[in-house]
Amino acid sequence: METPEDETLFRQSSGLGIVTLNRPKALNALSPTQFGAIDARLAAWAADPTIRVVMIEGAGQRAFSAGGDIKAVWDGRQKCDEAGNRELFRAEYRLDRRIHHYAKPYVAVLDGIVMGGGAGVSINGRFRVATERSLFAMPECAIGFFPDVGATHFLSRCPGRLGLFLGLTGARLGPADMLAAGLATHFVPAAGLEDLRAGLEQASRQGDAAQAVADLLERLHQSPGPSALAGRLATIEQVCRADGPEAMIAALDAVGEDWADLAAAAMRAASPTSLVVTWRQLTEGQGLGFDDAIRREFRLACTLLQGSEFHEGIRALVIDKDKSPRWRPASLAELPAPEIDRLFAGVNDELTFP
Repeated sequence: METPEDETLFRQSSGLGIVTLNRPKALNALSPTQFGAIDARLAAWAADPTIRVVMIEGAGQRAFSAGGDIKAVWDGRQKCDEAGNRELFRAEYRLDRRIHHYAKPYVAVLDGIVMGGGAGVSINGRFRVATERSLFAMPECAIGFFPDVGATHFLSRCPGRLGLFLGLTGARLGPADMLAAGLATHFVPAAGLEDLRAGLEQASRQGDAAQAVADLLERLHQSPGPSALAGRLATIEQVCRADGPEAMIAALDAVGEDWADLAAAAMRAASPTSLVVTWRQLTEGQGLGFDDAIRREFRLACTLLQGSEFHEGIRALVIDKDKSPRWRPASLAELPAPEIDRLFAGVNDELTFP
């Protein structure tokens, strides 16, 4: 069993600070203790003049990070520790905010799966390097939650209404599609990652480290091949102009292509509450700056923690593993609008930034 010290490895090589998410058997899922540990180390490195560049990576070849360790949320619920679960999300969102505003070059190596909380500690950063093994998704609607960790901000920066589509369907993107969506900034084959690390170390010794990192990534960047997503953007834009999730499912059905059928099936299997919450969160949050967006996410997360949908989604996925969640209500037609208004009313708690 990993100790908190083993879960995240920190090391310095010349002027390069390296964070390694070190839970490969758990696909580098982020535990509650990791959020505070990484946040504290990034704060220390921000104030340390010997650290010029920061890189974050995942151990192993399967995942950068498959998300937050949602079993911890389940355990908190079983202990009636609502305050503890709130603190978990508070620590996670504060870390995501630090990464978004980080002044030093921050390079995330997206080698493998990048989902949920893993996107929070990578996509919010300045440089995001995909490899041929990269696989991105925000599948929160499938577990009774909503795309958080700053997704209100970073999904809204995708072309057109693509971010809304990704948030509602949990669609999976490979490296070429990640570049087309603006979620990755560069592509470097996995065989070139050692050259990337060596180059970042060298860049950290340059007078203008940020420019040196940018120049390095431009030199190492290669084409990942064609993006299937790029050819679907116009259709996705049209589908997402529906007046809500139910109409969007019907629009996807009418497309008559496999990718649209898969997206419609994913929405039908998702929590109806999550679909409506996500639709409202992403459409109303489009113009928000990062800090306001993640404050709004925190309020919404706190209200969802009080309900049953998220916990039912966790039960079905990681506790009983039957993958048959019993959503309440079970359909979009049964969902009363006042219930969604209540979820957005928030709780008597706010996300503050020390």
